[in-house]
Amino acid sequence: MEMEPQPIIGHNLSDMQAGIERDGLDPRTLDLGTNLMLYLVYHYLPRPPVSPSATSSPSAALRFHQGVDRISRLPENVLRNIVSRLPVKDAARTAALSSRWRPVWLSAPLTLVDSHLLPDCGAGGPYAMGAPSPRAVTAAVSRVLAAHPGPFHCVHLTRTTMNEHRGEMARWLDVLAAKGVKELIFVNRPWPVDLRLPATLFSCASLTRLYLGVWRLPDTAAVPRRATFPNLLELGLCFTVMEDRDLAFILERSPVLETLVITGSQTGVRLRLVSHSLRCLLLGLTYLEDIDVVDAPRLERLIQWTNFGEHSSNKGMMRRSMIKIGHAPKLRMLGYHEPGDSDIEITKTVTVAGTNEKIVPSVKILAIEVQFGVRNALKKVPGYLRSFPNLQTLHVQSKKTEEPAGKVNLKLLQEGGPIKCVVQMLKKVFFYEFQGSKSEVAFLKFIAERARVLEKMVVVVAIECFSSGANVNAKLKPLMSANWINQACKLQLFKSPRTHGGPPIFCQQRASDLSFPDPFDLVYYQESL
Repeated sequence: MEMEPQPIIGHNLSDMQAGIERDGLDPRTLDLGTNLMLYLVYHYLPRPPVSPSATSSPSAALRFHQGVDRISRLPENVLRNIVSRLPVKDAARTAALSSRWRPVWLSAPLTLVDSHLLPDCGAGGPYAMGAPSPRAVTAAVSRVLAAHPGPFHCVHLTRTTMNEHRGEMARWLDVLAAKGVKELIFVNRPWPVDLRLPATLFSCASLTRLYLGVWRLPDTAAVPRRATFPNLLELGLCFTVMEDRDLAFILERSPVLETLVITGSQTGVRLRLVSHSLRCLLLGLTYLEDIDVVDAPRLERLIQWTNFGEHSSNKGMMRRSMIKIGHAPKLRMLGYHEPGDSDIEITKTVTVAGTNEKIVPSVKILAIEVQFGVRNALKKVPGYLRSFPNLQTLHVQSKKTEEPAGKVNLKLLQEGGPIKCVVQMLKKVFFYEFQGSKSEVAFLKFIAERARVLEKMVVVVAIECFSSGANVNAKLKPLMSANWINQACKLQLFKSPRTHGGPPIFCQQRASDLSFPDPFDLVYYQESL
């Protein structure tokens, strides 16, 4: 039986703690769950562009060159550039250096990171739930925003329990809108985890990057129809409560948006994607029910990782999101998905050799998860690969399963005839967490004996193969002795650095960087075999 997600929204912290105690449970479990949520939110947020540990005192720099103050002689635009690269406390301190510096920090675009205002400048990491709210930091943020005329290049506000400071929160958004903030990272320290964002957020028309964490999106009925994000290029929604119309409203009002990141949506929501600007869609830890790519002519990357709906068995877990791919002629990169898991539907037909086929010819890089111990799972791989006739790079994550294995051999993979992308196009294959099963070897051998233009095959061996005392070389011998159709192909073997299994290694920051060619290729190998 499928279970619907049960997000914890609209609850008062003290009421929940009392309820947990009445049930005879340890109230600390509530903090544990909340801390895990906050850990994931902070993990997926963009890093601040400045760091207190990387800066040196400007006054120290002025002691160079035998006491001659050469830095102050630089043009004012250069001085502003220097100050804008400093943490806000250091930027303010430059005003004490000399009369030449006093007006500089007020005219320089500032970066304000509230964790840098903590006594340890945030070196201790995000503080845990239950720790006292840093009211001094909240007050300092208000002073900086009031004192500096702007603009603010980048603002990270992630350390305030917003429910305790609703007045300050509303004023901050008003000030940031008036002073031209470019990048805003805005996180609510719960509880409640569904605190409503003020509609004044839509007044920040200067934004180019916006990340929201642990909020409920503004009531779009209260947003003026003329309000837009005309410059917004990147939007991140982390553990956010939203409805279909809220998400559709934001996308509609972001005409140049290129990157959309949705991590840990607290409520089921359907994404109907109609965007002539979006190039990258990243989905992770989500409760998204359906993603329908209706019309996205510039979309290049559609990446989904570690969904709450994923499972290693079919018992009592939620289904995965359904992804429908319609008009996306530039979609080059797709993953991670399980072939045959009914999570991808190709809705647009393509005419090939006079016949209509359900294929995505633009995809060049594909990442999949396969339960090699399950016959039916492996059986669906060939048909899945046929949907991507021009595939050049294939990433395969071997997924553990507790289900009974069926008999697997090469004949299973040969059903349905040749696979065009394997025979004619495939150049690189990366196989992660190889566990030494016969079905894994059969799959790799199938590729090796048919991929005519294959240049490289990388096999990352799971740590379990070594801890169990098994002979890894013996398990790989059938692959090494296979009749490789391209004798020039390089086979590379590596020992996995991971101490246990789990979802694929993935880096959101690299995935959203469109200059990075292949974000799936991110395993850092510690030891070659």
